[in-house]
Amino acid sequence: MSEISRLRWLCRRGMKELDVVMTGYLDNYYRDAVEADQQSFKILLEMPDPDLFALLVGRDSTDDANLVSLLITLRKLVSNR
Repeated sequence: MSEISRLRWLCRRGMKELDVVMTGYLDNYYRDAVEADQQSFKILLEMPDPDLFALLVGRDSTDDANLVSLLITLRKLVSNR
């Protein structure tokens, strides 16, 4: 299984909203993203849905600057829909 295929599988979440955001990022931004953003994306994909959703909507926060940067990008994707 290729890395993109594996990541696509991990984008399949229990919440449709997360599916759309994470798959949208993978399809449109991941390949051109800097290494730090790619690694942050992988970290987010390993999180349980409630934790990921809380970070995405700003209900929770993180001190990891790379995650914060990627979350800002993901939030822009949501607001552009």
